[in-house]
Parts: sequence; structure tokens; C-alpha cells
Amino acid sequence: MEDSVFTKIIKGEIPCHKVYEDDKTIAFMDIHPTQPGHVVVAPKVQVNFVWDLEQDDYGALMATVHKVGNRLRELFPGKARIAATVEGLGISNHAHVNVFPFDTAEEFRSIPDSSKEPDHNELAKMAEKLRF
Repeated sequence: MEDSVFTKIIKGEIPCHKVYEDDKTIAFMDIHPTQPGHVVVAPKVQVNFVWDLEQDDYGALMATVHKVGNRLRELFPGKARIAATVEGLGISNHAHVNVFPFDTAEEFRSIPDSSKEPDHNELAKMAEKLRF
């Protein structure tokens, strides 16, 4: 299987605004966030479907999602909910979970304009706030 964008990020071939990393997972800012604070959590092993992960990799992924979700709750106390979605529509060939704060169904379903240039200054500031 060809390396995914996420595998290239994990290998350091593509830069990211990292929030968290351990031996099995990485969490970084989505460059086209659904909402401010949108974090991508990915396993370091590349599989097409989250259900293809070995149990320990799946457990590590969900443990990191839990940590990120709680960190988002700390930094966005005014938001009603924290989403954790597994959908695989944006990046194929690498299972991942999107975690982001939201208040309304419209915010949850918001589709970012991926043709816009990412605001790397804003993403870096947010990553610094979220980093743990």
C-alpha cells in the first residue's frame, strides 16, 4: 500500500501542527477544520478501516481520542459537545478519528472549504494551546 498523507506526516515527510504523540498514535490540527479546535487522531500503523486495526492499536487510538476530547472540553468549556467521528471521507487508506468542539447540528455538519489556503499561524496557535 502506498504511504498515506498521514503516514508521511508520521514519518516527518510532511509538517503538521502536532498536539500529541505516543508510540502508537499521533494527534494534529486538521488544516481545513470543521470547527476551530478540530484535531485528527491517527494510528501510526496505516490501515484502510479502523476495524482493521489490531486490538492494541485500536485501544491506543481510542485512548488518544479520549485524551484529546477531554483536552478540547478544557479549552472550549462553552461548547455543548465534542464530536468524535470516524468517516474516512477526506483521507483514504489511513483510518483516523476527527475530534472537534461544536454547539449545533449545523456546526457538526459544516463542510470546510478545502480550496482555501490553511491559516498556519492560527493552527500553530491552537496547537500550542491544545498540546499536552
